[in-house]
Amino acid sequence: MTNLLLAGALALTAAPATAIPKGFLLWEKAAATKDDNPETNWSVNRRTGARLTVNPCDKAALASAGRVAARTIVYTSVPDFQKSEQVILFSSADLATQAMAGLRAALRTCATIKSDGPDYRYSGRKAALGDDGLAVTGQSYDGRRAAIGGERAIVARRGNALVLYSQAGEWGKPAAADFAAQTKDAKKILGKICSIASC
Repeated sequence: MTNLLLAGALALTAAPATAIPKGFLLWEKAAATKDDNPETNWSVNRRTGARLTVNPCDKAALASAGRVAARTIVYTSVPDFQKSEQVILFSSADLATQAMAGLRAALRTCATIKSDGPDYRYSGRKAALGDDGLAVTGQSYDGRRAAIGGERAIVARRGNALVLYSQAGEWGKPAAADFAAQTKDAKKILGKICSIASC
């Protein structure tokens, strides 16, 4: 009988969460605070099917398979700054791994986006975060020179969870220091993600 109870308890603890508790994300308190500034805005999206915030090819289906929960917070400041926080739970670690693979494939497929003005280029490099981490750079280029405008993002997987922190704005030439704030936030959320993820 004791063995059956123990096995049942282990099965319950092994089951992945299917919801993200209110207040779990780092920016939820700030997003819930009344803001009378017409030039700034917070939005909170609780839809499981929310578009991945780091999305080189801008495809709604990217990293969508097997999601069981998601929460996305976006802060916008006029005229040209935006940052986002996103946490996604998948039904298994394998599906979260597939989501990371899909993002890497998108970085290759849409490495350069041509336009009448500057081209926009994406690149990614490994980041030592979670079970699998990725630092993503999006940047406008005029020929070989970095133009004004880009994004810097950290994406990390731990178990069946994906966490994403991104900033977009008037970035110039890419530098390692561009990822400091995103990396700091990713480390914080990864430090507690196993309370809702299967790690």
